[in-house]
Amino acid sequence: MKQTKAKPKVNRKELLVSNDYSTETHLIYGKAYTEKWDYSHHLVPPITASATFRLESAERGAQGFVEFAHTVEGKEVSKQAPIYIYDRLGEPNKDLLEDNLALAESADACVTFSSGMGAIAAALGILTAPGNQIVSHKTLYGCTYELLTLWYPRYQIDVKFVDLLNLNSLKKAITPATRVVYFETPVNPTLDLIDIGAISEIVKAENEKRKKDNRVSVVVDNTFATPFCQRPIELGADFVVHSLTKNIGGFGTDVGGAVAGPLWSRDRLLLYRKDFGAVLGTKNAWDALVYGLPTLATRLRRQQETAIEIARFLAGHPKVEMVNYPGLEGFKQHVLAKKQMRDFDGNFAPGSMIYFIMKGRTPEESRCHAEKLINSLAKNAYTITLAVSLGNIRTLVEHPGSMTHAAIPASEQVKKGLDPGGMRLSIGLEKVEDIIRDLREALNKI
Repeated sequence: MKQTKAKPKVNRKELLVSNDYSTETHLIYGKAYTEKWDYSHHLVPPITASATFRLESAERGAQGFVEFAHTVEGKEVSKQAPIYIYDRLGEPNKDLLEDNLALAESADACVTFSSGMGAIAAALGILTAPGNQIVSHKTLYGCTYELLTLWYPRYQIDVKFVDLLNLNSLKKAITPATRVVYFETPVNPTLDLIDIGAISEIVKAENEKRKKDNRVSVVVDNTFATPFCQRPIELGADFVVHSLTKNIGGFGTDVGGAVAGPLWSRDRLLLYRKDFGAVLGTKNAWDALVYGLPTLATRLRRQQETAIEIARFLAGHPKVEMVNYPGLEGFKQHVLAKKQMRDFDGNFAPGSMIYFIMKGRTPEESRCHAEKLINSLAKNAYTITLAVSLGNIRTLVEHPGSMTHAAIPASEQVKKGLDPGGMRLSIGLEKVEDIIRDLREALNKI
């Protein structure tokens, strides 16, 4: 009988660093082997349930504190499994999730937080100090706007709002005190796009004139796009912030946030999290690790297919004034969208968010029509839920002017691009015909 050679045993530790598999597959399996936790006999990582960890000796406890937030030449001090001490410093589920998020965003490091706002505060917190300036796009999520306008002035941190769709406005806004250029893209809620590469080039040119300790960092809120649709660091940005509550979590069950960026930032972010206390809960981390990230690509492909049909339906409806969706050929920034919104395989990935404005002879009438539509959907629609947040498996609708962006004074909203009749639609996984049916019936009642 002819003998066959035994197949070589798969070294799962080597698969950890293998580039032979796609990012999408890595998001399902995560690390096939990790020194951070021995769970090689589990199909999925088990959830931890301890806020504090046993230390066998005073020496081990002391060494754990020495190693915490101490990165040397790109490597953690210890090459062994981390010495876990207390959940606020770190634990296995968060560490594994952070590894996978860093991979998804093409970042060197990632640190998670208890919410998206916790992540934004941490990123800006490690990059700014009294006397510094943040240059921000004029339109922002309401809570981010309030953070920058209510709290940061108390810390003597100046914030300058400009229209980053106009690159010259950034060049004029940068001063010696500038340390951060901050924006969302797609912008919440208007879905305007900011050219990440062009902004990064302007900042790069500025940094060539500066010393290392006063350089400007580009920080991008990538929540709307997710790493499936867009990876700002690949386009030149320094940091990415996320609300994990949205598409990455995907199911609307857990609140969380993350900052992804260069390796040098990891220690500062860990210390910031430890001292300010915005720690992601273990269960929240486990859900994002086991359910959220592995299904991200599958969910978004389906949501995008539905979103383009919904956008076309709304664009053709006589009671709708305007529709913003990057996937529409008539979208004013369609060329930029096709350039920077790409999935892991390079395909155009316009996302699952739609912004549309109701018709009206006056802004007040437009707002009135929007409120009537929302009330009708809330009362009668089966597939569309009136709720804030986004990126859920269920389709959600809201009125930004009176809800998510209510922190922006009404007198300022129009100046910042928020139309009184504007509505934000987050597409879920329902059958597209059912969503259109509910929209049509509600629009017919206006």
